[in-house]
Amino acid sequence: MKMKNNFITLIAILATQLSFAQEKKIDLNSSTIKWTGKEITTKTHYGKLKFKEGTLRLKEGAVVGGSFVVDMTSLENQDLSGGSKDYLEKHLRSEDFFGVEQHPTASLNIASAKKIKDGQQEVNGALTIKGITHPVRFNMVMTAEGATADLVFDRSKYEVKFRSASFFDDLGDKLIYDDIALQVNLRFN
Repeated sequence: MKMKNNFITLIAILATQLSFAQEKKIDLNSSTIKWTGKEITTKTHYGKLKFKEGTLRLKEGAVVGGSFVVDMTSLENQDLSGGSKDYLEKHLRSEDFFGVEQHPTASLNIASAKKIKDGQQEVNGALTIKGITHPVRFNMVMTAEGATADLVFDRSKYEVKFRSASFFDDLGDKLIYDDIALQVNLRFN
């Protein structure tokens, strides 16, 4: 009888833990990342990246952790076409920018989050690009289908130097701003 009670207690504990912690895997085909970069001349380039993997951990609807890996080889430009598009994509993958050959992935690890209001949460984590990791903070909105987030990172912190005022003086109208904006749309399996 005692063994049966221990077994029932163990099942109840496991069920309670599972109901409080939930891991959601993202759907790699429908989850998206849109990137946007700007030059001082008001020229804007944008495109997309694909995820290699990603999970979000939730407890009672709140984000408690997560990890995401981005396939940097999937970097695509969407505002240009033909030779201009090919040239920009090759340049963005080069050592001038993201060094994709040596660093084929980037990652985000979520450490914590706090609820702000109605499904919106302030998320704290660590972003790794080119093997360099820095803390990052952004807002995420949970939806019935997944989550959305807008994240801005400073490329100069990750040694992305090309035409950056953080590394070069007197760039004039050749300056490319350091801030890169990401619009992320996560869909769960």
